[in-house]
Amino acid sequence: MKPFMDQNFLLSTETAQRLYHEYAEVMPILDYHCHLNPQEIYEDRKFENITQVWLGGDHYKWRQMRSNGVEEQYITGNASDREKFQKWAETLEMAIGNPLYHWSHLELKRYFGYDGYLNGETAEEVWNLCNEKLAQEGMSTRNLIKKSNVTLVCTTDDPIDSLKWHKKIAEDESFDVQVLPAWRPDKAMNLEKPDYLEYLAKLSDVSGIKVDSFKALIDALKNRMDFFASNGCVVSDHGLEYVMYAPVSEEEVEKIFAKRLTGETVSRQEELQFKSAYMVALGKEYHKRNWVMQLHYGVKRDNNKSIYRSLGPDTGVDCINNFAPSSEMADYLNALAENDELPKTILYSLNPVDNASIGTIIGCFQDASAIGKIQQGSAWWFNDNKTGMTEQMISLANLGILGNFIGMLTDSRSFLSYTRHEYFRRILCELIGGWVENGEYPADYKVLERMIKGISYNNAVRYFGFEL
Repeated sequence: MKPFMDQNFLLSTETAQRLYHEYAEVMPILDYHCHLNPQEIYEDRKFENITQVWLGGDHYKWRQMRSNGVEEQYITGNASDREKFQKWAETLEMAIGNPLYHWSHLELKRYFGYDGYLNGETAEEVWNLCNEKLAQEGMSTRNLIKKSNVTLVCTTDDPIDSLKWHKKIAEDESFDVQVLPAWRPDKAMNLEKPDYLEYLAKLSDVSGIKVDSFKALIDALKNRMDFFASNGCVVSDHGLEYVMYAPVSEEEVEKIFAKRLTGETVSRQEELQFKSAYMVALGKEYHKRNWVMQLHYGVKRDNNKSIYRSLGPDTGVDCINNFAPSSEMADYLNALAENDELPKTILYSLNPVDNASIGTIIGCFQDASAIGKIQQGSAWWFNDNKTGMTEQMISLANLGILGNFIGMLTDSRSFLSYTRHEYFRRILCELIGGWVENGEYPADYKVLERMIKGISYNNAVRYFGFEL
């Protein structure tokens, strides 16, 4: 029996162990998509206890605690931090096979030096150890980033954001990790939302362009793109229900937008036409600026309306949406590619059933302007587990070129989540090592080193064009 999470955790062959320990383990981390708070980075926040770090905003954990019958007061309510931690420890011990079990223990090992395992009985020991460590100077947000060997962070930012904290970080010579904004313009697209007109008023104010037409909307967003670019932004990100394409004339989209400006309700078809025109217009802009476009889709959000009303979004009540017609995504990419206006694009579906369709679509739009110009993104959210990551990489390998994959993203609000990159790299090396051991790929370590280091870090540096 193998020891629990030893140095060869998830690495079952000598080749996998060599690939990980000699190549993957030593590589830095490029955090090109996360939800960290730049203010907390600038202020170098220190956490009072492990509950603040682990449970403060982690809906992954909240979801599992509810599944374990924990009352909401111990999850998001007014129970003490110690009580909440106890309930999490009692939940975790039952979560065999869940990535949270592995992630939590990797974090305990790497940041707190704890080699045991967390459960209801060891909770007091772990609580005291972690809190003692967190009180030390080296456990502030900046030090956690540095300790994790991170070279660059891209946060997720709305077009109306002042980017105040990014500017302050950039001006602070004492911190040499780049923290760049990433453009997330979902609120400007979601015209079906009740507060849409209020958002447009804010966009008008910050851009200095009155948004009274679809053209003015795009002009205002271009203005804000200029501002984001001046602060180092080269990445966009969209959270979509699915990648739709309902073509519409310029005249018709202006009519739809004008209808919404008067407070009228637009039809579902008009909504899809507007969003299609919006995504085409922004895609063209990204191409002009050499920005990378990320498309995250396949989510049905806020399903439990009782929890949503009391806690708001991103509180653990989202699920996979199985409606994502690949034909429309292909048509959208083609609408940009027809006149050579398709930017570098990363496609992430929350539904693993979409792996093969993504793999075949990206092959239709590759060209010599970039290696792996159209990417299938890393297994995301409900899929960033051992099975999901393995299946995504096998599908990509079967249908494309795995060696050009830009690898893992953190996609987290926690400063301890960088162990997810270790988890991914171990799974990557186990997969490739297995193929080598099975005689499916030669033991050509010169190429294997380039491949493993590329997927771990170098490919992403090249793809995004970051200056590091």
